[in-house]
Amino acid sequence: MKLPERKTLGVAAVGALLGLGAATALAKRRAKQELGTQPNRNTRLAQLNDTPSRRYYTGRDLKRAVAIADLRAMTHQWLPRFALEYLEGGAEDEATMRRERDSFADWRFVPRTLVDVSHRSLGTTILGRPAPMPLVVSPTGLNGIFRRHADTMLARAAAAAGVPFVQSTMSNDAMEDIAAIPGVRHWWQLYVFGGDEVWQEVVDRADRAGCEALVLTTNTQIFGNREWQARTQASTTRLSVPSAIDAALHPRWFAATLSRGTPSFVNVIDLVPKEHRSFFASSAWIRANQPTSMSWDTVAKIRQRWKRPFILKGILNLEDVRRAIDAGVDGVVISSHGGRQLDWTVAPLDLVAPAREIVGDRMALYMSGGIRRGTDILKAIALGADAVWAGRAPLYGVCAAGAPGVARALHILETEAFNAMGLLGASSLAELGTGHLVRDARAALTP
Repeated sequence: MKLPERKTLGVAAVGALLGLGAATALAKRRAKQELGTQPNRNTRLAQLNDTPSRRYYTGRDLKRAVAIADLRAMTHQWLPRFALEYLEGGAEDEATMRRERDSFADWRFVPRTLVDVSHRSLGTTILGRPAPMPLVVSPTGLNGIFRRHADTMLARAAAAAGVPFVQSTMSNDAMEDIAAIPGVRHWWQLYVFGGDEVWQEVVDRADRAGCEALVLTTNTQIFGNREWQARTQASTTRLSVPSAIDAALHPRWFAATLSRGTPSFVNVIDLVPKEHRSFFASSAWIRANQPTSMSWDTVAKIRQRWKRPFILKGILNLEDVRRAIDAGVDGVVISSHGGRQLDWTVAPLDLVAPAREIVGDRMALYMSGGIRRGTDILKAIALGADAVWAGRAPLYGVCAAGAPGVARALHILETEAFNAMGLLGASSLAELGTGHLVRDARAALTP
């Protein structure tokens, strides 16, 4: 008599657990949907008692994504928690990441009216070659956890838009496959790890692939303290149980990303010891073997080996800007690595104007960090940047809809910048300058 009772209790317990699991999944789904229903805090003035209700678009019709914020909301619907934390998270208190966005709000436009802007253009040159807008798709790694062949999607969209694509050392598609994309302006981002023979082999391979430029990341020799990302993992080599369960509740993401196996760092995996070649283990090994001894001597060695345009990314100090000129590089990217390394730093935009005074016309000056609007691009250009680099904005596109999503993200940024330039009373980027901006709104009152 006891055995049937145990079976009955077991079935009831299983039923209760299934019900709890379903309720948890439903709660998580509703929580995710809340992202799309939250009013944009910057537009509350248009509401009265929270009406009309405002929400970002979170469906699947790409044409209805009218802003980068919509693509971001679609991304939050698409990704499981661990991948979302990797994409969105910053270091420690995330103060640097917040400052990246806040720095744009510090500047206000002072537009001119009654100006003929019927023939305006965002056209510029990037490394001496024409580009339809002053934008570069920034290097981002581990994109294979967002979609399979996400790097290829990013590169194809960049090629179609006529802007450079910078492929990361930690990308998941082969360098040569990206180089074969018709029309791509292929730049290679370099992480130095292991001995000198490792970076030398990677640099030589980039040269053989015909990469237009080499970009050395300078500020990641010690891995940033990304607490929220770390909380999704049980260790450096595996996800936590809740993260794994959450990932299983995203079947569309799984089918488009991991159904054929986990991604690999195909461009450097052969340089990693065999016992560390699994996905998480290889990433951890490469991070652990980035030399803290990297210095300006390293830059000199790479400059001697690489004969094409050479750019340093991760500069946040004006003295380093001066050193870069002396080092004979072709450009610098003022960047905080998306707020993912040292927390509580200045924002890249804060340094653009004084860096331009130092650089003059001796090398290219780029900035990366927090680009979400076409007006962000114009502010950076007006302050002295030659072009901006966008990382998360194109990634929101690839997560939302693959290559068409990236194309949509680039189109949104270009359209916003084009229209805003007309409203500013400028017909070309060359006309933009600090006369179109004020940091203290009261300065606009002084004739």
